[in-house]
Amino acid sequence: MNELITEITPTQVENYLRKHPEFFHQHLNLLEHLSIPHPSGTAVSLISKQLELFRNRHHDMENQLTALIEIARDNDTSLIRMHKLTLALLEATTLEDAVANLDVVLSEYFLVDFVAVRIIKHHPDSATMTNLFIEPDSKDLEPFASELAGNQPKCGRPTLAQAKVLFGESAFEVKSCAIIPLAFTELEGILAIGSREDGRFHYSMGNLFLNHMSEIIGTRLINLLQERKLNLQDVGEVREEAEAFN
Repeated sequence: MNELITEITPTQVENYLRKHPEFFHQHLNLLEHLSIPHPSGTAVSLISKQLELFRNRHHDMENQLTALIEIARDNDTSLIRMHKLTLALLEATTLEDAVANLDVVLSEYFLVDFVAVRIIKHHPDSATMTNLFIEPDSKDLEPFASELAGNQPKCGRPTLAQAKVLFGESAFEVKSCAIIPLAFTELEGILAIGSREDGRFHYSMGNLFLNHMSEIIGTRLINLLQERKLNLQDVGEVREEAEAFN
């Protein structure tokens, strides 16, 4: 008596495997003969494919973890640098000290080649620190109209006019820089840090730490300017008293 053989369809196989996911636990030998399509066009075993997927997923997770560790390390380095900057400014008791300390700490810890600070303010004592102050109506401010109006740091290659105002004779050496507006109620000015490397300060850089830097430096400069004003007033009063006695 001939038995009626019914052909099993792929759908039936799929349904069966879905209902019995443990099937291959009892038929491991079948795995050696199974193959599934591979992106390369060749055929690989199911286990090989699974291993490949796990390896790729593990590799992606490792890359993500490495990226997070690098970000954390960069943040730690930035925080240490900002701490050094804060201490250097607190140690300064005069504007001259502050400018000198800024040059040292930014060069040593932030590894920049050029540092410039310009305070936009009328400076009655023209005999000292002439490079620090810029008159509010000076034409030297024209190249910075965009930066001052936007009140946001700008990174990239400075224009020649900007570089000359900020870095003087070293203008042609500056290949990239960060121009950071100092915009406060009691103070308006510009901080610039430059490099001889083209890509050191790229236009795509973030502004978070540059803004923090401007706040720290600006706050300390305001305090020192106020102290300087009081000292000048005291000197003026002493002179008036001396002249009165004479």
